[in-house]
Amino acid sequence: MSIAFLVTSLVVVVSPGTGVIYTLATALSRGSRASVVAAVGCTLGIIPQMLAAIFGLAALLNASATAYQAVKYVGIAYLLYLAWSTVRERGGLAVSGNTEARSAIKVILTAILINLLNPKLTLFFFAFLPQFVSPREANPIAHMLLLSLVFMSMTFVVFTAYGLVAATAREHIISRPRVVTWMRRTFAAAFVGLAARLALADR
Repeated sequence: MSIAFLVTSLVVVVSPGTGVIYTLATALSRGSRASVVAAVGCTLGIIPQMLAAIFGLAALLNASATAYQAVKYVGIAYLLYLAWSTVRERGGLAVSGNTEARSAIKVILTAILINLLNPKLTLFFFAFLPQFVSPREANPIAHMLLLSLVFMSMTFVVFTAYGLVAATAREHIISRPRVVTWMRRTFAAAFVGLAARLALADR
């Protein structure tokens, strides 16, 4: 495994995107435990994209403008829904020592959907992984799976770190309604911005 792959993966994972924004929003609204759950969900959301790239399904999105646009616009609609849901929440943030199972499942499913409905992630894997697999590789699929697992591990560690750092500030803001309101508006605006960036992106 090359240093170039590790460095490139780290840069990609650390760069703020939909998953990072969602993990931060979850950390500030629900606490540290929920932020870890969100990080798990974002990591699990990579699996379908990874498999699509490895087994060539991403070629459909690359070749078919209709398929790509369909997935893209569903993703845009979902991001706008998240923005709307964030803005319409009312009241303070309740401190809870535990994340209920039902709530945890909802957080994980939302995180997975965020990645599933982003065709850019699939195409990223489609273009990214093969660069680090030699044409002379005896078992390229196994090698790509290994690289993908490393990428997923880095995603989980970095997203968890983001969430835990954000969660430490939670206690200082939950008692300030005005700060909570602006925090929600900021995350809603971030989701709208991500939707706009996806809308303007070419394949």
